Amino acid sequence: MNREQKAACVADLRERFSKAKLALLAEYRGLTAGQLDELRRNVRAAQGEYRVAKNTLARRAVAETGAQEVGPLLSGPTALVFGFGDPALIAKTIVRFAEDHEALNVKGGVFQGEYLTPQAVKTLAELPSREELLGTFLAVLQAPAVQLLRTLQEPAVRLVRLVNAIARRQEEAQSAGA
Repeated sequence: MNREQKAACVADLRERFSKAKLALLAEYRGLTAGQLDELRRNVRAAQGEYRVAKNTLARRAVAETGAQEVGPLLSGPTALVFGFGDPALIAKTIVRFAEDHEALNVKGGVFQGEYLTPQAVKTLAELPSREELLGTFLAVLQAPAVQLLRTLQEPAVRLVRLVNAIARRQEEAQSAGA
């Protein structure tokens, strides 16, 4: 790799670190090529990107982005996982894969400029996804309107039940008398 290629790689990694909502570092030593392909597909499905880069180039890139805390984690075979969508979804994807494949070890990460320990990454993975949170929020917003609607409709519903009960009694009385 010549200087220009290294500079381009550092610029590319710097851009990815700055654009990503979440960046995770993981040791992948011991994973097979098939398992790495599966991990890449899972990360891509979660709106992320799985990259492997030289540690020296990655250290230069993180030093220029304000994520210097992860610099010491860049030793040995280290994969970089960038999350451009829902951060919780990327964290869930990596943590689940690490639980299923003991060879993948989450070293830490950066979330919105803040350093994450491996335990913090697991905690982030336990959070509900953005869609789940929006659904819960929507249900909370709709609850008063639904309750008001039920309250307003209750007298009419009771009247309909009463009329149906009277009609059934009359039908039973007519069929018993016949």
